Amino acid sequence: MSTIINIDFVSRRKFIKTTSAAGVASLLANAPNVFGNHHSDKIRIGLIGAGARGVGAGITHCAEADSNIELVAIGDLFKDHLDSAKGRIKESMAKRKLPFEKIYKVSKDRMFHGFDAYEKVIACDLDLVILATPPVFRPIHYRAAVEAGLHVFIEKPVAVDPAGVKDVIVVSKLAEEKGLTVVAGTQRRHAPYLQALVERVREGDMGEILSGQSTRMGGGLLDWRSDENVRRSEWSDMEWQLRRWLFTTWASGDFIVEQHVHNLDIVNWIMGSTPTQVTGIGGRQVRTGEAYPNVWDHISLEYLYPNGARITHIGSQIELGSRRNDLVMAGTRGQLKASFVNAKIEGERPFEYKGDFPDPAVEEYRATLDSIRNGKALNEGVRIAESTMTAIMGRMAAYTGRSLQWSWAMNASKLDLTPKKWAFGDLPLDEAAKPGTTKLI
Repeated sequence: MSTIINIDFVSRRKFIKTTSAAGVASLLANAPNVFGNHHSDKIRIGLIGAGARGVGAGITHCAEADSNIELVAIGDLFKDHLDSAKGRIKESMAKRKLPFEKIYKVSKDRMFHGFDAYEKVIACDLDLVILATPPVFRPIHYRAAVEAGLHVFIEKPVAVDPAGVKDVIVVSKLAEEKGLTVVAGTQRRHAPYLQALVERVREGDMGEILSGQSTRMGGGLLDWRSDENVRRSEWSDMEWQLRRWLFTTWASGDFIVEQHVHNLDIVNWIMGSTPTQVTGIGGRQVRTGEAYPNVWDHISLEYLYPNGARITHIGSQIELGSRRNDLVMAGTRGQLKASFVNAKIEGERPFEYKGDFPDPAVEEYRATLDSIRNGKALNEGVRIAESTMTAIMGRMAAYTGRSLQWSWAMNASKLDLTPKKWAFGDLPLDEAAKPGTTKLI
């Protein structure tokens, strides 16, 4: 693991220049506590981000884990997304037979939209805040929540660039000092079959891991927000790019960061460390239209780990292409095979999981709520920051065509994808990266 340099939070990533001093003061005035100031056994929750991950999954999975909660505030950048949030949450909970009326307690005056919506949600006397906006906002919202003394469920990935990763690491240490729970959206960490597998690896059943291949090949997500895939005349550059954030590198980090961080997190978990170096290549050949601003659709990476093991990751998002989502590793005592549904070891000490398979997307919220109720802080902040950085440095290497060292990416890179001004208006879009041409920053 490399030494992390200190950074100055105050001078970096000024989110909204027009934020009032009173608003900031109100956030800093909230002291950390287990159940806020409302003296109830119900955990009061605020949701920042009314997209599918927050509305269709996050708050519903949270309610599945423990229905003794109340959703009391929602914030989103876009008013139309916010206006439809209640109906989408009700529909999602109905499918799972959850008590919507007992959980949904969001009054109209606690529904906020705009770039400062996160501040207003955080100020609503909460116990827990769910951060489910586009990843570029994550370090900003995370810092505000922790400084306000709130427990945090932070969706993955937690940043899109090295500057954001370092922000998250610093804030995660602050959360630890405050005794706050921070759980990340890398749900597979809460999957019993993978927990059992990693335990066997730690006990030596694989011997020393020598090499591995991580593969995730899926569809092109061409129907994602299909009602917004044609730009309207009234949408500025900034609005268009944020409505299509999944396909905008500065907002999402590209698919290797936004989604394949799951796979790379599992690799780091099994290896017990972050990589020391990465080499990669990739590009875009299919998703080239205006609806897909500047992300790639395929990538190939090779990670070098401290013990000398080389682990490859092949990723793609191409419609009608092959489908795979698995991991194979070779060790001195056997071979490990894992997917998003099972895991086993073949060799001298064979193992195959035979237990229960609870939904890890629910279990991660169960762990969050149990931690808050029990007063035993669970902090996954530094770990998810490091896994996010593993994906980011892979993207940086592939985008530029240059091998990168972990220590350089963490300590020397100046890459910061955050727009200089947070306001709807003109925002020139960088062209899609071209290896050998795109500069390393």
